[in-house]
Amino acid sequence: MRMISRIGDWLDQRLQLAAPIREAAQHPVPRNTASWWYVFGSAAITVFLLQLVTGILLALIYVPSASEAWNSLQALNHDVTLGWFIRAMHGWGSNFMVALVLIHMVQVFLFGAYKFPRELTWIVGVFLLLMTLGMAFSGQVLRFDQDAYWGLGIGASIASRVPVVGPVIVKLMLGGPIIAGATLSRFFALHVFVIPGMLIGFVCIHVLMVLKLGINEWPMPGRLVQRATYVSQYHELTEKDGEPFVPYAIWKDLFFAAFILLAVTACALYFGPFGPSGRPDPTIIQTVPKPDFFFLWLYALLSLLPPSMETPALLIGPVVAIAGLLLLPFLSGEGEKSWRRRPIAVLTVLLIAITLGTFTHLAGFTPWSPHMNAWSGDPVPEGLLHGATALQRQGALIFQVKQCRNCHSLGELGGQRGPALDNVAIRLTQDQLIRQVIQGGGNMPAYGKNLNPAETTALVAFLETLHPKGQAPAREAARDFVLRETGTNP
Repeated sequence: MRMISRIGDWLDQRLQLAAPIREAAQHPVPRNTASWWYVFGSAAITVFLLQLVTGILLALIYVPSASEAWNSLQALNHDVTLGWFIRAMHGWGSNFMVALVLIHMVQVFLFGAYKFPRELTWIVGVFLLLMTLGMAFSGQVLRFDQDAYWGLGIGASIASRVPVVGPVIVKLMLGGPIIAGATLSRFFALHVFVIPGMLIGFVCIHVLMVLKLGINEWPMPGRLVQRATYVSQYHELTEKDGEPFVPYAIWKDLFFAAFILLAVTACALYFGPFGPSGRPDPTIIQTVPKPDFFFLWLYALLSLLPPSMETPALLIGPVVAIAGLLLLPFLSGEGEKSWRRRPIAVLTVLLIAITLGTFTHLAGFTPWSPHMNAWSGDPVPEGLLHGATALQRQGALIFQVKQCRNCHSLGELGGQRGPALDNVAIRLTQDQLIRQVIQGGGNMPAYGKNLNPAETTALVAFLETLHPKGQAPAREAARDFVLRETGTNP
């Protein structure tokens, strides 16, 4: 013990850390804040430390190469002693960390802990949430299986819609025009160096502000936050009804953190690691990529949105949501803290939770389009070709060969990304059909460079036959007027 004490004194004389550590451990907290509601932040930090340790162990084996990444994960699962367990701990730790950060943000919001003088603490917390989600997404990419490959492709397609800088973002993300070895190297650097480094920095700032500004007191109905008096009232409260963080409050944090670690371990032992599934192969299009659990709601949303709403929802929605979170402490920095007297805050949380939960549930059976094997697996219904001319039959063949059924259904068979085409002839005129095929629009790409004039003519001739029996296809109003005036029989 004397030797340990001498070593400790020697280090403290040079590092001068004993006093700050003692101050942090003994900083007073309001008695009521030593509650089970205040344990989620420390548990999230504990899981983050677990992620750092398991991530370092995995990085010793993992090879960030397009040709070797999948093999290295298989080796971890089957050849390295306890490699599968470390992978499972890392994967489930990611899920638990996202959940804990989300719960902590909700608790802070409901308890009004974002109000004066903790505005910057809340803003840093928002960035911590975004970086945690970035860690989760980049970790899925590093599995580099079929789900990761096609999921990254969907992510790149979303990024490409950003006006002006979209192509630059995609090139920066993928390291080139396609998903290749450079892509994996960049995501490895993001997942192992960039995002964890930023997380460590922001966590230190977050904890420092909590120590300097104090832990938010238990929100009492009627106790209003006023900039002129809050700081003095808080210090008066901690002097009158405060207790040192150690040992009064820390035992609940330690107990809950230990419980979370046991839960992660149990999930890792019972469920095992995530993937990898099949090798990433861009030539295998018969796949249904799905993201990890916390991104399933987005998967369902994109499946159910009309094509015309996709781009606005993807580009405007996240900007509005993040801006709202960042501006919240400035728009509502004073006043009531207690959730009992803030019904709008409670209803907002419930609405968001129900919406995300519903979309997550729908993601289990929501049809994802393009339906990649529709063009070869689902033949054009025979009834649509009965009595068709040679030109119309040629158009049906082009419709099938050009894989239009990946996104459009006929007879309830095919993709559901685009509208069903069973009655397209009564919705669009011949000129509109030609324009849509050549120029595209909405979520449909332009096929003007993929079809020659003869193929376009045949395809449109086939599409003009897709209308209910006894109902004429759509025509231009100007053309009908000319026919009526000239007495020509249409």
